Amino acid sequence: MSDYIVSARKYRPDSFESLVGQENIARTLKNSIKRGQLAHAYLFCGPRGVGKTSTARIFAKTINCANPGPDMEPCGKCESCLSFAEGRSYCIHELDAASNNGVDDIKALIDQVRIPPQTGKYSVYIIDEVHMLSSAAFNAFLKTLEEPPAYAIFILATTEKHKILPTILSRCQTYDFNRITVEGIVGNLKSIAQKEGVAIDDESLHVIAMKADGAMRDALTIFDQTVAFCGKDVKYEEVIKNLNVLDYEYTFSLTDAFLAGDYRTAFLKFDEILSKGFNALHFVSALSSHFRDLLVSKTSGLEALLDLPESLKKRYAEQAGRCPLVFLYEAMNVTVQCESSYRASINPRFLIELTLMKLSALPAKISGQPAFGGTPANQAASPAQSRIPQATDRPQHAAQPQTSPYKPMESPEPSPAPAADSPAQAPAVPDSATDAPKPRRTRTARPSAIALNSIIGDAGDVSSSRPVAASGVHVPDEDILARWQDLAAMYAAKPRLNNTLATASLEIAQEGQTRWVTFKVLNTAQKEWIETKLLHELEGRFKQITGAADVRLRVDIEPEEERPQVNYMPSEKLSDLMSKNDEVRNLVSDFGLDLK
Repeated sequence: MSDYIVSARKYRPDSFESLVGQENIARTLKNSIKRGQLAHAYLFCGPRGVGKTSTARIFAKTINCANPGPDMEPCGKCESCLSFAEGRSYCIHELDAASNNGVDDIKALIDQVRIPPQTGKYSVYIIDEVHMLSSAAFNAFLKTLEEPPAYAIFILATTEKHKILPTILSRCQTYDFNRITVEGIVGNLKSIAQKEGVAIDDESLHVIAMKADGAMRDALTIFDQTVAFCGKDVKYEEVIKNLNVLDYEYTFSLTDAFLAGDYRTAFLKFDEILSKGFNALHFVSALSSHFRDLLVSKTSGLEALLDLPESLKKRYAEQAGRCPLVFLYEAMNVTVQCESSYRASINPRFLIELTLMKLSALPAKISGQPAFGGTPANQAASPAQSRIPQATDRPQHAAQPQTSPYKPMESPEPSPAPAADSPAQAPAVPDSATDAPKPRRTRTARPSAIALNSIIGDAGDVSSSRPVAASGVHVPDEDILARWQDLAAMYAAKPRLNNTLATASLEIAQEGQTRWVTFKVLNTAQKEWIETKLLHELEGRFKQITGAADVRLRVDIEPEEERPQVNYMPSEKLSDLMSKNDEVRNLVSDFGLDLK
């Protein structure tokens, strides 16, 4: 057996310069050493495998180094550096809090702190996974952590900062370590591969870096696994096979199939992916990521958001040039809906196959052509084919061509209303496949297109001559106010709130693009309660009832002089009744009734 050492240990950073992805923290620590501003307690927190413990060791070695370099790097030649490298240093102590998390362990550490260092300047205590300490151990550690001896420095490392007591956090300088970028991991792996004599391409290194999810230790472990599988000559095909990663070729070819409306190829590709053991949900997630990368490639100025090798960036740019912006938006919407519905689906495979059908139908849907066997997009569409496609392609529901009397949204003049006695415009019972549909069916066929056009503003690859439905209908003010009692009726189960809403006086005012409906209550307590607890809910329900998207609600207090008089006493009620009813007044007078 050879003395093999895994790369995560063999190439562990031993100086600030060799740290990857934590340049700001390294610079701060070196400046504090240079200026002699050392704190007595540090807290290093962040994800796994990003260099917390390695940084603590480098920091401890540097402050005890007898001859540090001008850039505050340990010399590696003095007695302190050599003893640390050989594991016999009495100045640097490490404690694993995961297995030593009791009060007795902390008491033993406190007793050890009382012993001054023998060779170096400082006694450094590195406590790893400090969040595993019990509450009693934390409390026993508080006094020593707050006022340690001048030669003692504590470095606490953890992956779960939220589990540490606030009293501990307040006694430490906190350093948050970030995940290492894909470029940083690729660069480090490339240098290690050169040292080990391993031939590996950039695509394989990017796959390993993406799989590591920002952790350098994980990346080195995966690198060792890949070399053990592939040998010294690493190929991209073998890497994705070993790591069970979905090849980019699948997503590229599937996107080409979607653009061509070829759902058959998409089905076969999906079946091939499942036969190789890939998780179906991960497949849909890969599609979402691919569409996102295509969108980023298509948009200028977002190149920095692509964590891809240069060869793949060119392929993404080429395919993105063939994808309309509307297609990418709708495709991401479809895949995200599939991901959210996957776990609740009884038949997940059918759900994904339905998603592939929707994606294959998108190009024809965007261009206004029938999908799956209809007229190709580069040919002139017949009058029955110029409609916006529905979920099912039924010829009896075909809409009229662009010569339809319904004009597009851009037209400044609305269509003239047909005469009631005009035979050409008289409604007819659809008794054949050539009959025109009702206007309601045609105008509401694609609600998703309304939202899309309002978001992107530019028709882009969609034909500007295609009719577009209006984004909203103006509701008159009187109709809005007339629906207020319907809102009050929705709270019939809450009598007080129902009465407050039903008796409130209303005002409506136009302010810019918003119509404000003000309803008035009797006192400040009611106003504050409604504003803090119910106003958002009331506004949402009122918009739903009225169908007016530009309506907002606000609550105010009704002035004392404008409030209607309320009769509480029986005599007051009778007097009010007599003032309004002559028969009651005459009855009281004729019989000489006493009103007291």
